[in-house]
Amino acid sequence: MSNLQQMLEDIEKEVDLTRHFIGKDRLDSRVMVAMESIPRHEFLPEDLRYLAYRNGPAPIGSGQTISQPFIVALMTDLLETKPEHDILEIGTGSGYQAAVLSQLVSCVYSVEIIERLAADAGKRLQSLGYANVVVRNDNGYHGWPEHAPYDGIIVTAAAPHVPQSLVDQLRIGARLVLPVGHPYGYQELIVIEKKSEHQLESRTILGVRFVPMTGVHNKSPD
Repeated sequence: MSNLQQMLEDIEKEVDLTRHFIGKDRLDSRVMVAMESIPRHEFLPEDLRYLAYRNGPAPIGSGQTISQPFIVALMTDLLETKPEHDILEIGTGSGYQAAVLSQLVSCVYSVEIIERLAADAGKRLQSLGYANVVVRNDNGYHGWPEHAPYDGIIVTAAAPHVPQSLVDQLRIGARLVLPVGHPYGYQELIVIEKKSEHQLESRTILGVRFVPMTGVHNKSPD
């Protein structure tokens, strides 16, 4: 069995183990095909590429990580993407999550606060042919209002609360998938669906561990 096939099998095992939390026995086949199509090793530093297809996170520099493959697949699945969708990603990192999404949607707008990571990810994605991903170096708490509303928003770093700016940039009927909780402490993966301008439906999926969002942001409402 190849390393890639082992990774896909590990994702399926994780889905089975967490099925009572995530509410499904399998992930969307489109998501699994996208996971299979992305060369994950290209998104890791050369000296850490041996970790590429293990079902765990790995460091990418600047105190950041590439997420566990199962979590990438799960969060992608929870977005419920369609080919015509425009998706906003907060936290480009190495560009791996954006690359996965690029196989499923029309365009991915990705915001990364760390300048070096944003520049490297942009070059990497372009060189690998993911032409429908646009990377911006900016504070993800503010989203990317110029292209709003989005058909889905995914956040790949833990926020202390749900940023209202991201909710505002969601199209009605769209989903926001993000980890919320204490930096380096207890966090929950949450899915928020925007039912109307004044009605949100929120669901907690499972406990997770992400690096925290950085940069200036509004305080959580009292």
